[in-house]
Parts: sequence; C-alpha cells; structure tokens
Amino acid sequence: MTAPRMGTRNMIASWRTVAWLLMTLFATACDRGAQDDKAGGLSVWAHAGQSAERLVLEQQIDRFLEANPDIEIELSFLPERTYNAQVQAAALAGDLPDILELDGPFLYNYVWQGHLQPLDAFVGDDILRDLIPSVVAQGRWHGNLYGMGTFDSGLALYARRSLLEAAGIRIPAHPRDAWSVDEFNELLASLAREDGDGAVLDLKLNYPDEWFTYAFSPILQSAGADLIDRAGYAQAGGVLNGPAAVRAMTTLQGWLTSGLVDPNLDDAAFTTGRVALSWAGHWEYPRYRDSVGADLVLVPLPDFGSGSRTGQGSWVWGLTKASGNADAAVRLLEFLLRPEEVLAMIEANGAVPATYSAISESQLYDEGGALRLFATQLTEGYAVPRPQTPGYPLITSTFRRAFADIRNGDDVQAALDRAATQIDLDIRDNDGYPFPAGP
Repeated sequence: MTAPRMGTRNMIASWRTVAWLLMTLFATACDRGAQDDKAGGLSVWAHAGQSAERLVLEQQIDRFLEANPDIEIELSFLPERTYNAQVQAAALAGDLPDILELDGPFLYNYVWQGHLQPLDAFVGDDILRDLIPSVVAQGRWHGNLYGMGTFDSGLALYARRSLLEAAGIRIPAHPRDAWSVDEFNELLASLAREDGDGAVLDLKLNYPDEWFTYAFSPILQSAGADLIDRAGYAQAGGVLNGPAAVRAMTTLQGWLTSGLVDPNLDDAAFTTGRVALSWAGHWEYPRYRDSVGADLVLVPLPDFGSGSRTGQGSWVWGLTKASGNADAAVRLLEFLLRPEEVLAMIEANGAVPATYSAISESQLYDEGGALRLFATQLTEGYAVPRPQTPGYPLITSTFRRAFADIRNGDDVQAALDRAATQIDLDIRDNDGYPFPAGP
C-alpha cells in the first residue's frame, strides 16, 4: 500500500531535522536494544513537561516495577516543543517504543498513519467505566479506543468575586447558567468604566501555539459553528466561515480592538489586579489562588447562543503497533489509572482527574471543591474535543493564523474564508483522509 500523503506538513520536521533526529534515535535504539529483547521489557516515551510531572512519572514507574518484578521498563523523556517531530522521525525509522505519550488532538494522525493499535481488547471494563466521558471521547476514533489519559484539562473564566458583586452581576456556578454573550459584553463595559485603562479581560495572549485553538474554538462551538463540519470531516467551508462563526469572532475582535483586553506581556494581568477576569486553564489555579485568595471565583465561559462550551484534551497514552508486549504495556497503563496514582499526578500538575474514582477523592474537584466546575464541564457534556481527524495539525495551525489576523484587525469574514479554503484544500490533497490509511 502506498504511504499516505502528509498534507498536515506541520507534523513533520524538515528533512534536515528528521535526518538529525534519526541519528539520535538510532543511538537511543542501540542503547535499549538489549532490554527490549528480554521478556517483559517495555520502552516508554513521555513528553518532558513540568519537572514535577516528570518526577511523579518516574516514581510511578518505580512503584509499578516493585509490584511487577517480571517487567523491565526504559522511560525516555522527549522535549515537548519537538515531540511530534521526533516521534515522526522514529516512525520513519521503524523505531517507535511500546508505549507512546501523545498530545490528545494529534492522536488521530498517528492512528491514521498506522502507528497505534486499539486498546479495547486489553483494557478491563472496570477501567473503561471509571474514565470520565471527555477522556473516552478524546481517545476513541472509528469505534476503537486508541488513547487513555490520566488527566484532562479545564478551561473557564477566573474572576474577582468582589468586582463582580460591585458591578451587580450575577455569578453563574454551572455551565447551564452561563452568562449570555450580551450579559458578558455588558459586564465588560461595566467593569471598564471603573478601570483606569479600560482593560479588564485577560485572554492569555502571551501564550504560544495550541492555546489559541484550545481556548477560542469553544467560542465557535458555543455559537453553533465549528472548526470543521464534524459530519464526515469533509469540509470546513460553510462552517468555519459561516455566519455564526463570523458573528462570534467579530465579537471577540471587538473585545480586542476596543481596549478591553490586557495584552498581558508580563503574564501578571490577573495576579497584580490589572484585570478582573482571566480566560485561562486549570494550571493557573495555584498562582491565582495565592494572589487573590478567597476573592477568587471560577465561572463558565459565556454562551454565544448554543450553550456554554469549553476546551478539553491533554496528553494521553497510546500502544504502538511496534509493541510485542501489549499485555505488559496495558498493565502499566491500568496501574497509572489507579485512583492513588491519578491523584499523585494531579498533585503535581493540578489537572482534572481522568477517572470518577479519583475525582471523588479530590478536595479540589469533588462536590464543593474550588475547581468542581472543571469536572462538571468534562463529565456533563459541555466540553468539546478538538476535531477528531488526521487533518487536525493543519486545522489548528490554520486557525491560529486566522486568529492572529483577526486580532490585528483584519476583516473577520476574509480571515475565516482563507482558513476554511486552506483546510478544504488539505482534505482534498489527502483524499479525505480515508481510514485506515497506514503503511
């Protein structure tokens, strides 16, 4: 079978970079070759995220090995910014590990290329029942489960309760009671009148890359639009650039161009009190709690007409087709999903636990917890996975460019038209991303 054409070019490094990575990976393969030949030997690749996450994962591997002396594991951390490029290089070299950590939205591209095998036949029903719906939705494609994470992400508005109360604005506690976009606009105007420079909202414009799709595609979905037509994933035209999408992004552009948004170059707009509202993720909670204290409140994103929506998705574990030891690999994944192990990772990164059992034991995410809203959004259907298609890498890079143009004052319709056209061309270039299409 002919190898699939890679219209999602941003997934692959330049050939010069790939060649360098291949040499690096060859050296790594030689080092671990003897171990992989042993019965029960597993190779595991993870992204080099926060140091606390790395430490916890190392400790978890040690605990697993103590309980499973018949298994040997080599754990490797790859730099996050070049992670996808290194994995693609390893795939070209036929040198993928047994277990691979993947950024959730990129999972489908790896499945499409034929690098991952389904987990359904190996994972117990009790594990699957314990996973929260957003994690299952993120990991399932074409009827099979290819990825399981131990945590998911949360996105909402952090606010200073005293400023909302002073403005006479109700404080929604559940996504079904979210502010309408008109209410939110009135709130911004009211806060701006009492603010020195009129900038009252932080959108984390200082963040890079995937943030812009993760954080602002929920606006499209809340308006009844999307990044792509999910009925077949055959086109973005008429959806990404349709009337609902244009209205939603025009509203966002209005916040930006009218001075309501702090550029937040120092990443301190909320912590120093320059703004009353911060559109941000779960990872900001410790810092915001320390700076704002009891005045901190979490509220859902505004409703643009079709209900409040929020982002979801984080790193997940997948089992590669290169693995000849699936049973041992799944034993490790199931170990990482034990409540005590999930909570150990949550203690390190503050993310939303991936299982109901861990949520029920979490002071932050269980009923009455400060971050309960994040768990509610993920378990009650308010979170939308990023498009589940092999073309996602192209979709997200294209939307990020459109967002940048809109931020800089470009015509919203024109920016979204360009984005939709580019996505549709990529789909056609890849024959609609038929599945399966691996080597």
